[in-house]
Amino acid sequence: MNKYETIIIVDPKLDDEACNQVGEKFSNMITSAKGTVESVEAWGKRKLAYPIEKNSEGFYIKINFNSEPEFVEELTRVYNITDEVIKHIVVKLD
Repeated sequence: MNKYETIIIVDPKLDDEACNQVGEKFSNMITSAKGTVESVEAWGKRKLAYPIEKNSEGFYIKINFNSEPEFVEELTRVYNITDEVIKHIVVKLD
């Protein structure tokens, strides 16, 4: 298993509870794929460096987790098809 960090930017039109549910959804997805979630941090709404899909703000969620390398492809695929996620990144930690 490898250590990863992912940051998700969620559509700011959603309320705080809906944004937290998006974080829970991905945490549950990681654990169901036999990974372990070390931490989930909701950073709240922040101003974006540049507009994304006509949004100047986004709700940031950071998740640190351990999983198999093959799972990262599936996680990225699900990020891409989730309407609430406007931007995401997954980074492997040393």
